[in-house]
Amino acid sequence: MKKSIKDNLIAYSFIAPNFIGFAIFTLAPLFFALALSFMRWDGSNPIKWAGFENFSRLFKDIVFWVAVRNTFIYTLGVVPLTMACALLLAVLLNQKIFARNFFRTVAFFPYVASLVAVTAVWNFLFSPTRGPVNNFLSFLLSIPVEKLPKWAADRNWALPTVIFFSVWKNMGYYMIIYLAGLQGINADYYEAASIEGAGKWQKFRHITLPQLAPTTFFIIMILVIYSFKVYDIFINIFAGQDNQLTDATRVLVYQIYNTAFRINEFGYASSIAMVLLVLVVCITIFQFRLERKFSIN
Repeated sequence: MKKSIKDNLIAYSFIAPNFIGFAIFTLAPLFFALALSFMRWDGSNPIKWAGFENFSRLFKDIVFWVAVRNTFIYTLGVVPLTMACALLLAVLLNQKIFARNFFRTVAFFPYVASLVAVTAVWNFLFSPTRGPVNNFLSFLLSIPVEKLPKWAADRNWALPTVIFFSVWKNMGYYMIIYLAGLQGINADYYEAASIEGAGKWQKFRHITLPQLAPTTFFIIMILVIYSFKVYDIFINIFAGQDNQLTDATRVLVYQIYNTAFRINEFGYASSIAMVLLVLVVCITIFQFRLERKFSIN
């Protein structure tokens, strides 16, 4: 019994630092934000009880619903495009081609590169008047630069620009995950399909995609959670604009930050954060149930 207790204490001592850090920096702020969502507080005056006032206010807040809409549009754009590009890169770079490791590194590099540096380069490339992208399109299509999209400076193109940037920056990471899944597929399946006369598309459709189903569900779950809590990309791409983020690119996490640290309504910001938490939890539960259903079938 003493040896068992001693072994347990040793085991708990190893996980204690991580758990203490998680409790202090994650659990405690989470519970504080939950309690604060029922309060009114500007950060300086005493906290006052507000009940469900903050949550009822959400239903009437047009800016909040704009942020919800933009977040869903961003998610619906980023998730399928990132998955498609990552899978295409993984399939191509899983073949025996020249300089395969070099191209894998090039595809993965944007993910590990500094976000500030990458967004600065991206804004230069897609500058409405001086950017190489618009100049090349103007030369190729024989269209004046003034009539081409202004990308991040255009209200109608701002959100698609962020979606394209997110796909380009993150697809290398998910390519690595897909590569791991591809290399775990038994080669006997492809040999048997070749004997039966199956072509490349038939192999991809009936062998590769079904075998990658667990990997795909994992990537979908991670991408959805990432898309709902995105903030840094928007801030860096639109930094320096006079109006910061316009309604065309306002997302939920930015709305939380803006409400808390610019308007100083910490209670209302916490209620938005709780809504975001509930949305992410519900979507994650739905994904797990969907994965279980497909795995059973």
